[in-house]
Order: sequence, then structure tokens, then C-alpha cells
Amino acid sequence: MKDFLKYTLATIVGIVLTSIIITVISIVSVAGMVASEGATGSVPKNSVLRIKLQGSIEERAGEGSPMDLLSQDEVVSIGLDQALEALKKAAANDRVKGIYLEGGVLAAVPAELQELRQGLLEFKESGKWIVAYGDTYTRGAYYLCSVADEVYLNPYGMIDWSGMSSQPIFYTGLMKKLGIKMQVFKVGTYKSAVEPFINTEMSEANREQVQSFLFSIWNNMLKDVAQSRGMTVEALNALADSATVLCDAKVYMENKFVDKLCYLSDVREALRQRLELEDDDDLTFTNLADVAASDDLGDKVDEEVAVYYAYGEINDARGTGFSQEHSITTKETLSELQKLRNDDDVKAVVIRVNSPGGSAYASEQIWHEIQLLRAEKPVVVSMGGMAASGGYYISCGANKIFAEPMTLTGSIGIFGMIPDASELLTQKLGLSFDVVKTNAMSDFGAMGRPFNATESAKMQSYINSGYELFTGRVAGGRGMAQDSVKAIAEGRVWTGEQALKIGLVDQLGNLDDAIKAAAELAELEKYTIGRYPSPTPWYMTLLDKESNEYLENKMRAALGEYYPAFALIQRIGKMNPVQARLPFDPNIK
Repeated sequence: MKDFLKYTLATIVGIVLTSIIITVISIVSVAGMVASEGATGSVPKNSVLRIKLQGSIEERAGEGSPMDLLSQDEVVSIGLDQALEALKKAAANDRVKGIYLEGGVLAAVPAELQELRQGLLEFKESGKWIVAYGDTYTRGAYYLCSVADEVYLNPYGMIDWSGMSSQPIFYTGLMKKLGIKMQVFKVGTYKSAVEPFINTEMSEANREQVQSFLFSIWNNMLKDVAQSRGMTVEALNALADSATVLCDAKVYMENKFVDKLCYLSDVREALRQRLELEDDDDLTFTNLADVAASDDLGDKVDEEVAVYYAYGEINDARGTGFSQEHSITTKETLSELQKLRNDDDVKAVVIRVNSPGGSAYASEQIWHEIQLLRAEKPVVVSMGGMAASGGYYISCGANKIFAEPMTLTGSIGIFGMIPDASELLTQKLGLSFDVVKTNAMSDFGAMGRPFNATESAKMQSYINSGYELFTGRVAGGRGMAQDSVKAIAEGRVWTGEQALKIGLVDQLGNLDDAIKAAAELAELEKYTIGRYPSPTPWYMTLLDKESNEYLENKMRAALGEYYPAFALIQRIGKMNPVQARLPFDPNIK
């Protein structure tokens, strides 16, 4: 009887497990078929490229998970690389007649917006039109839509044009309640990444640098919008002071923010007229993915300019940063750069850097590999949304550096943070600690006590050495005296526009400008552009134990602006204690 029950139970368990496996495979198969119907690369005749300005802008477009397609409430993102490629092809493709921008709630780093806006302006140079409509425009969405030939707004819609602000979150009070103190070691008056853990407000030095780069970014946006809309910078600033987000929609039209107040049905009719469609003809839309996947422009040749995308935090290994988003990790990055160095078809390399920095040790290893690459072929850096601290570290040794005017860069400094949880452990939890050791430093960093004077001095000396190395790398790469580098370092953040004036970058320009410069350095007349590394197929994430992309997206959607703080607290215990990075979250609004 016991054997009968045992075998019966085993059979039932087997049937259940098999059913679960078959169900999962079926769902993935169906979702895969749905995904295969996404980007077909086919662009219909007489079509309009529709771009939804919602969610966020990412450096690169992923292949996408079928589960994302089946879920209706996921965070939407625009891959900047895919969008720029699509705009180029749309300008040259006779099947695409114009662009329809759908304004919405769009979050992006200012320099990413600026580069996408430049792509839209270049599209207009083809003689084709752009029409924009929205129920709501955030500042970033309106900044993009201001390039349109006609900007429409719902009669009861709104535009957020209230200027910019930075509102960092400070954790000091929370940590005090928990009985935790942060032991901080840093070099650089402006190295403000540690402030959220030791202050309750911004230091004067940090306030100074934030005000400086915020006004630099805002002035660039004002200038661009004023030029596109035929307005003055003074008028735009005055409107920002009057809380435009709360005003009557008629105010936007009276002040030239929009060309017409109307409903979506009116906009569709305006598009039909531009396409000269009959009443019974339907509008045909295409998307960024399909246009980007359409036929390549030009013939392929063997000689190649490789674009290597280095974006996200710089970490020693996967899972050791402040979030689980895409990161620059030592092992993978070194391997990819070595492949490019040994590839005889690759004649020059453009490294696209979009990073707030991270591990100082990892930054040094990547810097060294880039120097080996530069010894074999030209290396040009194109800075994206930010290339600061460790992001600047890995950039400084290139032959030439390009940045957008609104790129955040610099932040040349080093810091270390070691939590002291002795009050929590001993006074709140009642734990006691003792030690037996063979040498004076055997219990360095022991639990139950803060650093003593000798340990603190050792740690600060280590940080100082890291700063000397960092500024020395910059001095060598930029052809400057180390003292001159230190004068503009101190952890201070600069915009690309400011960095050009002090010699941290060579030229203002986008990724295309950097590619052309790399080709010139390699003396190439004809070349193919290769993009590396290849995106990871969605199904590989199912086998990746360190990937929680679906849950991350859900948390990001639920927590909104508080997600970066949550991710920081979640991951801080795994970080490298010595960091070369921006403030954890510039928190620009």
C-alpha cells in the first residue's frame, strides 16, 4: 500500500510539473509569435512615422520581451539609437511622407533630448513635415515637439514649462533613527555624492555647481525652443515664471506655444489633408522599429568604424551596482574592446559613453584597455546624457572627445563610503563583539565599531592616491598639467558646453559627428558602421539568474521618481566602497 501511494503521488507530481512546463512553453511560443509581428522592417506606401513621446529615452533599444507586448501597463521606452537610425532612413525613404509626434509624459536626460531633437531637425531638412499633438506635454516632450511645423494641443490640455529644478533626497535622518552612520572619505569640494548620507541639505559648493549646470541646460533649451517657435528667450522665461502648467489652454496659443487648440479627430483630419487622402482612405502609420529595420542606407564595405556602447553604471561585476539596469562591467567590457582591437576590419572605434560613473577600480581597468585599443587604431568618444566621474575617467584617454552642450560631465573626484552600524548592532539590537587578532590591522572594518583613527587615516590616504591617479590620467589624456586638471576637478560637474571652454572635451557634437571624426583619423573615405555589443535576445534573460527586468519595470512604474532611491538602498551593500561617480541621482526636474 505504501508503494502504491508513493508511486501514485510521484505520478501526480510528474503530471503537474509537465503541465506547468507545457503551459510556460505555450505562453512563450505565442508571445514569440506576437513579438515576431512587431518590427517587420516593412514600410507601407504613403505612411506617417508615428513617434509616441511617452515613458523614457534609453541609450539603446533592446529586442524586447514578448511578455512586454502581452502586458498593457509596462513602462514605455524609446531607444535613442533606433530612433536616430529611423529618422535618417525616414528622411531618405519616399514611402514616409512625414512624422506625427504624440506628446505625453516623457522622462529623459537633457542631452538625450537634445540629440533626438537634432535628429528631428535633420529630418526636416529633407523637406518633409512634422506635426505634433498632445493632451499633455511635459517639458522634455514639448522641447522635442517645438521643432514641428504645427504644434496642436487639446483645448483642455496643458504644457509643463515651469523651468528646471534639482531636489535630492537625504537619508541622514532615516539612518540616524536606524542607528547607522556613514563613514565618508573623499577628495573634491564638489564631490557631492556622499551628501545624502551625511547632510540634511545641500552644501554651498554643491548648490553652486547644481545651479551652474541647471542654468546652462535651461538656457540651451530656451535658445532652441525660441528659435523653432519664433519667440524670445525672455518671453519663454517669463512664461516659465507664471506656472504655465496651471493656466488656461488659450494662454499657450496666445503666446505662440501652440498653433491650434483641437481634438485628436481634428489632428487626424489635418494629417489626411497633408497626405491628400480621400474621405474613405485610412491613415497609414509606421513606427520607429519598422523604419529602423528597413533597407540600410548605402553599400557595405569591409572597412568599418565600430561604435561601442558603454552605458549605465560602471561596476566590477554584474549585480554590484546601485540598480539592476544596464551597466558597464569590467569583464564584459574588456572582452568586447579586445575583440575590436584584434578585428582587422575595424579601422576606428567610437565609444559612446553614457554613464554617471561607478567603481573607481573598474574605471581604471577599462581606461587601460582603451589605451591598448588606441595604440592600434583611432578612438573617439561620443558623450551622451552623461559621462561623469568614472564615465569621464574611461573617456579622457581618447584621441578626441565629443559632447552635447547639455551633457553632464567632469565630476573628477573619488570617494569612499563605509556604513557604521555599531549603534544599531550594540545599542538597539543588544549584540556584543570581542576580538582576538595577530596584527594591528587584522580586524580592519570589523562589525560592532567605527573605524579608529589609524584606519580612517589609511582609508583617506587610499582615496587620495586614487584621486592622484585619476587626475594624472586626465592630465595625460588631455595634454594638461596635473595642477591645471585639479583646478577644474574637485568633483565638480560641468555641462558639455562648459567643459569645452575648460578643455575637458574637444568639440560639441553628436554621435554622427564623432563617427565622421573617427573615419577622418583613420583616413577612410568609405566605411560601414558597426554597432557593439549586439543586444541580448529576450529569451536569454529567461536563463539569466541575475536578470529581473520584468520586476524592475514593475517597480519603476509603481515607484516613479522614488525608484532611484529605492534601488540605491537595495543595492548599496554590494557596491565597491571606492567610487568615482556623480551624485547618485542628479534628480533634475
